[in-house]
Amino acid sequence: MAISKDEVIHIAKLACLNLSEKEIEKYTGDMQEILEFANLINNVNTEGLDETIAANEKSNVLRKDEVVNFENRESLLANAPSQDEGMFRIPKVIN
Repeated sequence: MAISKDEVIHIAKLACLNLSEKEIEKYTGDMQEILEFANLINNVNTEGLDETIAANEKSNVLRKDEVVNFENRESLLANAPSQDEGMFRIPKVIN
């Protein structure tokens, strides 16, 4: 499948891009290479191959989610730039 300069210009207009003639030539070639590579991938024989989700069988190792009570609130709040009634005070972030 070949891509024309008119198609590149159309795509550029859709993306609100102003391309020079040199850029149009470059992108026409680049897009042609991308389409050729996609066509090559589409034609690869995958007969007899297993489906895979990832490149290897490893998965994330997650720690157990446990609630831990922190007994020393004063030392924790000592790091706060501002506090109010035993809680962190932060600047308002929503109008």
